Amino acid sequence: MKFINESKKNIDKIIKGIKDANLPQRDFVKMMETFHDPFKVLICCILSLRTNDLTTYPCSLRMLELGTKPEDFLNIDVETLAKAIYPVGFYRNKAQQILDISKELVEKYNGQVPKSIDELVKFKGVGRKTANLVMAKGFDEPAICVDVHVHRISNRLGWVKTKTPEETEMELRKLLPVKYWLDINTILVTFGQNLCKPQKPMCNICPVKQYCNSFNNLNGN
Repeated sequence: MKFINESKKNIDKIIKGIKDANLPQRDFVKMMETFHDPFKVLICCILSLRTNDLTTYPCSLRMLELGTKPEDFLNIDVETLAKAIYPVGFYRNKAQQILDISKELVEKYNGQVPKSIDELVKFKGVGRKTANLVMAKGFDEPAICVDVHVHRISNRLGWVKTKTPEETEMELRKLLPVKYWLDINTILVTFGQNLCKPQKPMCNICPVKQYCNSFNNLNGN
């Protein structure tokens, strides 16, 4: 418990240490950072679910060649879109989901993605992770997107002690200064893909291991 409290007190140092390490970002992560467009973020995030970034990136590019606005997808058939986004996981289901959401956006929202987490999660297949990413990267509104990396690393560091990503989101909302909300997903995803991996985290070269609850417990500190 002592070190959990220390980790929480060192949030600024931890985030600075990760950022200063200048870890390489995957192309998909860099692309999402450039959009500032809620629809592009939404449909690319749908592709990324249960699919790694290396696969998602080229599939996203092919999808965006077909359209960048909800209206563009109204006359695209599911087989054409499915072919473009293959081999993302559940590509046929995701193709249908994107077409359904596009149609709903045009018919009910005048082609505009709603600027509300509560409204976004009403769309079939859109959970809080996707909704928060749309808010943060699409609308540039403070929101904490918790994926597997953010959930895992937040628990390892000792910032939270939670069992689900949604629990982690709610705890991080209480803990993290709002100034970090927009970028915390990108920061921790990049950290998780390079160093703090699910299996065999590279603690020996971790720039913030001195603040990490998991590392210090394993080493008896």
